[in-house]
Amino acid sequence: MDSGNNILGTAPLKLPKLTPPQRFRAPKKNLPQTPEERAGILQAVRNYVAEHNPVPPMPMDDIKVHADKLVEMLGCDPVYRDYIGVLINNEMWRDSLAAIPYERRLLLLPKCLRIESKCPAPFDEFGLLCKQCGLCSIQDLQNEAERLGYAVLVAEGSAIVMSLIQTGKIEAIVGVSCLSVLERAFPYMEAAAVPGVAIPLLQDDCIDTTVDLDWIWDYIHLTSEDRSLRLDLGGLREEVDFCFTPASLELIMGSGSGETEKLAREWLMRAGKRWRPFLTASVVKALSDNKEDGLSSDLQKICVAVECFHKASLIHDDIEDNDDERYGEQTLHASHGIPLALNVGDLLIGEGYRLIAETNLSPEQKSAMLRIASEGHRQLCRGQGAELSWMRQPRPLKSVEVLDIFRSKTAPAFEVALQMGAVFAGVEIHAGVSETIHAYSEALGIAYQIRDDLSDHGEEGETNDLEQLRPNLPLALAHEKAKGEAKEQLETAWKRELNGKVSHKDIEELCKQLNVLDRSERLLEAYKEQAIRSIAELDNPSLKGLLRRLIGKIFNDTEIKGWCSEVLEDQLHAETR
Repeated sequence: MDSGNNILGTAPLKLPKLTPPQRFRAPKKNLPQTPEERAGILQAVRNYVAEHNPVPPMPMDDIKVHADKLVEMLGCDPVYRDYIGVLINNEMWRDSLAAIPYERRLLLLPKCLRIESKCPAPFDEFGLLCKQCGLCSIQDLQNEAERLGYAVLVAEGSAIVMSLIQTGKIEAIVGVSCLSVLERAFPYMEAAAVPGVAIPLLQDDCIDTTVDLDWIWDYIHLTSEDRSLRLDLGGLREEVDFCFTPASLELIMGSGSGETEKLAREWLMRAGKRWRPFLTASVVKALSDNKEDGLSSDLQKICVAVECFHKASLIHDDIEDNDDERYGEQTLHASHGIPLALNVGDLLIGEGYRLIAETNLSPEQKSAMLRIASEGHRQLCRGQGAELSWMRQPRPLKSVEVLDIFRSKTAPAFEVALQMGAVFAGVEIHAGVSETIHAYSEALGIAYQIRDDLSDHGEEGETNDLEQLRPNLPLALAHEKAKGEAKEQLETAWKRELNGKVSHKDIEELCKQLNVLDRSERLLEAYKEQAIRSIAELDNPSLKGLLRRLIGKIFNDTEIKGWCSEVLEDQLHAETR
């Protein structure tokens, strides 16, 4: 083991603050039940508004006509009509809101977001006076909005809002409320022609309610200075994917010869989400003043280089973990042997550095990229080395030790991708954002690996980490929480000594009994929130907006059957023909 304060010999990793668990209650039947459903409907609404271009302010009856059309197109439950109507109104006002300075906007929050039984805040004639106790989301939303320049009220009632509008100091409203209150307030908004967007609460029983915090964040930070708003992230991802077709790789990397190069390029073309080259391209597009479509030849080389580094690490990782399958196929060493797989991985590392060197970027940019890539490679190897050392002498790891491995094994690849994108946009630009990108990448990488741990947990998981007895967060949390015989059984799992008396199914059942999956979910959300907090002081609105949106893109990357943009676009075009 490496010496030092933890398994990597680095400074101890600080756990993010965990907010108290929310009361998980099913949404009302007139609201979509899951984040994936809500994201699918929102995308459909945006496609519809872009196609039909309705002009605000629009009477409620007219909005309902549009909502009815969308309900029919989506084939969704008609009870969602009012919800869809709210989203249509939001999208109509989106550009108008973005053009209004923060200091001319009002954020209106409902008092029912608080935890009523524990909230110490008093009320005055304007609403709740938050005591900054940290028990609910009101504190963070209010602080961030006021930092930007918003006026903030934690109150309900159209009279207060109308009086503020009449002063002439408020020109736009971001409101959070239940559907029934939004419907009552709508006529006042329409009459004043004030740009306003609304985020519906996920329950409407007026106590300890919850809301989609991602949407609130997006709307309060909306600004016309954010060029990333006009980025078609879906289209950009398709462009990145196209770089990894056979013809594109030959153009980007040059002609290959021999079995080693053939296998290396086949591995590059294999399945995978290609988040890392996508992140690089996204940062370049957000920071660049160049409005040309498509990826330049230099940017294509950098995107492929980033993926070369990542795929090389996967080849080596599969060998070290003795995994026989990836992407639903045999791993390279399983199909071709360890010596050849090692050689292909080494070649991909060399190809990555070669592609950086062959770009037409400045010497300063190339130097910075080579330093970023080599430091990321070094850090990844240290994290993998810590895990390999553990495998030689397995013992129970604390949750902070497992998270520290995530910080070194998963976060570096994200950071390399983002930092190289910033350098591509300009060395001076990179200097101003590199520290923020580092903090963001660390939190993002840890959250991403926690999500993987949850998806790989148990018999229903994708790879069942428990059966393979790998260090993972639920297992660490379970060992910390268990007592007596349960702790002894978990220690057996950590030492990779499961036998006929204790099986991986027994360990899975213990994890359920100890409720560690819920705590892992809360840690996932906490690290996502930490990534968001890390960009709060970022001065560049385009990069800030992009990094915020990437959180939603990466962690909600689920296609909603029947609601994908391609299906809806086909329906819209058919309607207009």
